[in-house]
Amino acid sequence: MNRKNSIIYLLSFLFLMTGMAVHAQESVLIRGKVISATDKEPIIGCSVVEMDKDNRIVLGTQTDLDGNFSMRITPNPGHKLVFTTIGFKSKNIALSAASREVNCSLEEDAKGLTEVVVTAKKKANAGPFAIAERDMTYAYSKIDASEIEDLPVASIDEALQGRMAGVDITATSGEPGAGMSIRIRGTSSINSSSNPLIVVDNIPYDVTISSDFDFATADEESYSQLLNISPSDIAEISVLKDAAATALYGSQGANGVLLIKTKRGTYGPPRISYSFKGMMTELGSPIKTLNGDEYVTMIQEAFQNSGTPIDLSSYPQFARDPNNPYYYYNYGQDTDWVDAITQTGWTQDHNLSISGGGTKALYRMSLGYYNSSGNVIGQSLDRITTNFNLNYNISERMRVSADVSYTHSKNNKNFMTDLLESTYTKMPNQSIYEYTDTGINTGKYFSPSETPQGSFTSADLDKYKKGIYNPVAMAEEGTWDVVTDRVRPKFSLQYQIVPEQLILDADLAFDISSEKNKKFLPQIATGRPWYEATSNRAEDSDLEAFIVRSYTRLSYNPKLNNDKHSLFVGGQFSTYDKQVEGWGLVSANTASTEVQDPSLQSRIISTASSRTQERTMSALLTAQYSFLDRYIINGVIRMDGDSKYSENHRYGYFPSLSGRWRVSSEPFMKKFEFIDDLSYRISYGESGRALDKNYLAYKKYGSYGYTYLGMQGIYVSSMELEDLRWEKTSEINTGFNLIAFDNRIDIDFNWYKRTTNDLYFDNAAIANTSGFDKISMNVGTIENKGWELSVFTTPYRSKDWNVNFRMTLAHNDNIITKLSDNISTSTTPTAENGKFMTRIQEGNPVGSFYGYKYAGVYLNDSETIAKDKNGNAIYTYENGQKVPVKMKFWYPTVGYEFEAGDAKYVDINNDGNINEQDIVYLGNANPKLTGGFGPSVKFKNWSLDAYFNFRYGCDIINSTKMSMESMYNFDNQSKATLRRWRAAYENAADAPSDLLPRALYRKGYNWLGSDRYVEDGSFLRFQSLTLKYTFDRNVIQKLGVSAMNIYCTLYNLYVWTNYSGLDPEVSSRSSDLNKIGYDESKAPRPKTAAIGINLTF
Repeated sequence: MNRKNSIIYLLSFLFLMTGMAVHAQESVLIRGKVISATDKEPIIGCSVVEMDKDNRIVLGTQTDLDGNFSMRITPNPGHKLVFTTIGFKSKNIALSAASREVNCSLEEDAKGLTEVVVTAKKKANAGPFAIAERDMTYAYSKIDASEIEDLPVASIDEALQGRMAGVDITATSGEPGAGMSIRIRGTSSINSSSNPLIVVDNIPYDVTISSDFDFATADEESYSQLLNISPSDIAEISVLKDAAATALYGSQGANGVLLIKTKRGTYGPPRISYSFKGMMTELGSPIKTLNGDEYVTMIQEAFQNSGTPIDLSSYPQFARDPNNPYYYYNYGQDTDWVDAITQTGWTQDHNLSISGGGTKALYRMSLGYYNSSGNVIGQSLDRITTNFNLNYNISERMRVSADVSYTHSKNNKNFMTDLLESTYTKMPNQSIYEYTDTGINTGKYFSPSETPQGSFTSADLDKYKKGIYNPVAMAEEGTWDVVTDRVRPKFSLQYQIVPEQLILDADLAFDISSEKNKKFLPQIATGRPWYEATSNRAEDSDLEAFIVRSYTRLSYNPKLNNDKHSLFVGGQFSTYDKQVEGWGLVSANTASTEVQDPSLQSRIISTASSRTQERTMSALLTAQYSFLDRYIINGVIRMDGDSKYSENHRYGYFPSLSGRWRVSSEPFMKKFEFIDDLSYRISYGESGRALDKNYLAYKKYGSYGYTYLGMQGIYVSSMELEDLRWEKTSEINTGFNLIAFDNRIDIDFNWYKRTTNDLYFDNAAIANTSGFDKISMNVGTIENKGWELSVFTTPYRSKDWNVNFRMTLAHNDNIITKLSDNISTSTTPTAENGKFMTRIQEGNPVGSFYGYKYAGVYLNDSETIAKDKNGNAIYTYENGQKVPVKMKFWYPTVGYEFEAGDAKYVDINNDGNINEQDIVYLGNANPKLTGGFGPSVKFKNWSLDAYFNFRYGCDIINSTKMSMESMYNFDNQSKATLRRWRAAYENAADAPSDLLPRALYRKGYNWLGSDRYVEDGSFLRFQSLTLKYTFDRNVIQKLGVSAMNIYCTLYNLYVWTNYSGLDPEVSSRSSDLNKIGYDESKAPRPKTAAIGINLTF
């Protein structure tokens, strides 16, 4: 791997050095002045451009405050200077070898001040072949990066929230380096990732993890792939939505395609740009928890309700006995653990670039530095990004280009994941620091070996036992550093076989990355003896990926003899090779906290290593025909071959057909002069999704951890799955585009129906006689259908004012339409508190919730009597006596009788038992509507931009509320538990409407998965507000600055919601069926205030 890296670095360096070499010729300096022919006043900011005999730009500059200019040129016959500026007629002046001073006077042009609307065939960033945006036949949307460049975000996907219809983006966490969950047109898989394909400058951007990576256990770090791309390097973002478009990317594009186009060099002298953002972040109000006294009272009450008063000799932590000073001082506090580990976050973001060029070469170089301290102690992100691109015209027919980007990042995290979650449930009466018997704070972390919340085992680092640890010690001393290096060289060649008609393109791209994880837990953080596995524990892992891609494209655009017909034909052949190597080592008991390398002398706990390789080969053919510039039809056929499949199903074929009718060009539309463009689109296409895991088509072997007769046993660890097929998505899309009133209104509407067949599932049932308990197989069908609306309007514009308004709105229905009999419909037991049943069921969407119906609290003993469907009490006979039956929780053999103060659940079948037959559908995490809206107002040099985004009609499982209102163990609880049941209410009218069940220590079923914890997750977020001022050129030009603006941005200002948790924006990660729509009290997104400046020299 290292040798490959060295080779690629060397090739990149040599290519760049040769590309930057220029043939030196003698140049001369010319000067001049530009004035108005009318009043002889100097013209400021006039463009002065040197052009060759073929009217190609060579160099350019602008006049200063006095109308003067100077530029260094190389004398060539036929070259000229072209002078242009708004309000004046352009003028050409020929150059000669003797030219040293060129003065120019320009005549005024009244027509130049008239508002002009220009319609051009701009090439769209929409795939491997350039197609005019107005001629595109499939569902496509884009946004210019300049619209979001001032937002204080680390990655561009966060800035896109609510700005593209049908693209649902949610934050996975508010921690530095956390990624976003992206869904385009819903969830279309039950086991595979539903994140879209990301393509940067026509090259897919890989998640560099192994294909054998377990998405079900992935944390947000694994999805933060866009963190490697600096937002300041991005020029435009586009989205391909329907299968007619995504068929261009075959097996990679089934979830949609997010296309990113980076900034490149432009004609003219070197232009230097610098931008700075400074940001301050604060977490919102935390969940209010019980203080020390309230907590102790609740614990004592929970024991009492369970039938046995608390034994204070066994639990002196709750005695508050001054005669026992150790417990009196160390467990007599009122600690705010959340406040103790949170802080104000600070961020700085610097970006510097230089660009320019002439007819031979265009270049751009950039350097970015981003540093952010998180709102939880011990969390931060440092990132350095560099980007270089060069276009060089060898001749009129041949052009080469090189692109190299490099990113280095260091993400400092807490050793224990989701540390903020543990602070909510940590005992509030426990001290942060240890006290002496005389009440003196020693400043040493108080980390007892055993607490009521749990005790250590040899290597117990389970996330569900975080209450054992001192959160402050873990935040300040435990470390987890993730260091990532990634370099992406790309070399391209274009040769025009027949100029502007038959063009050959070739790309060779590399992607080399390394991710190193270093974790260390010093003894001081746990206070444990040095010989235990939690003392001086070091964990190292290294994951390296090496990817090679090649693309060869041939495009043919013949010049036909008349204007009625237009034809484009393109073909592409591509290859892909990805190798991933990884290793891991865990050790403990190093000699000192300064020794954090597990490879040094220490106790080895575990080791691991892996190596995978996957290859694909693809061929693509596309054609587009246009008649009268009104009727356009496009076809695509793509073939993909993937090494992850057996020879039976190694190749997939993905066709598409789409069309566009430009209605506004019809003769009968001439009377509708207010319509600038009206087009109708329809498409059908197929795309595929390959397996996420390698080697499923092959039989694998494993070895036992012991020997027999000196020989180690070998066994078959997995079946040879030769019949696994591609997941295949077919989609029909129809819609229209309307541009009217001189481009003041732009409306785009789409309706679609997407069907995914042969769903991949890795937990299907199989007969035990096979020797396996589960198998991977294709099991069913998912359908997504909905509509999308995008509106952009300019209701008012004048010389000084410009008012715009943007809105996006989307609706999607997701449903599982077919499932195999082999798939297990229920994957979670129902006899446990704190858990919901996870069920995959035909007729319901992915992300559905199933559980009990909560009916409040049994106010008194009489309410615990079971009733039949008519509301009459159910009786039984005991010893010949007729006695009423009490409600029971009966699953599978547990027979717990409910008592006054217990949670009440609806007995669906009125049999007197709460069991699996009473579990019903409770809702789902999929929103009915998503979108955003906001105005943009400009007045002279001032601009004000505001944006809101929203989700409507989605449900959330508030698992934080479930655990913090359980009153079941020694975990601290929320303030809501002060409203718990304490005594019987004979009159129901006397009970408060928000009464909670009683505290009950390790007994009862008061917090079963039910609709008590399923809440409406709808919200409207005031996402951003930006005020910007742009300085006049004549003010800043004397400083040597050609453009300058300053701004202030407020981000994540306010959220309107009925949700009771910290933040209703919960990850929609569909690769883990058990966690869709679950709020697990991860760090919410902070509120941010930013100031910034943009300079161009």
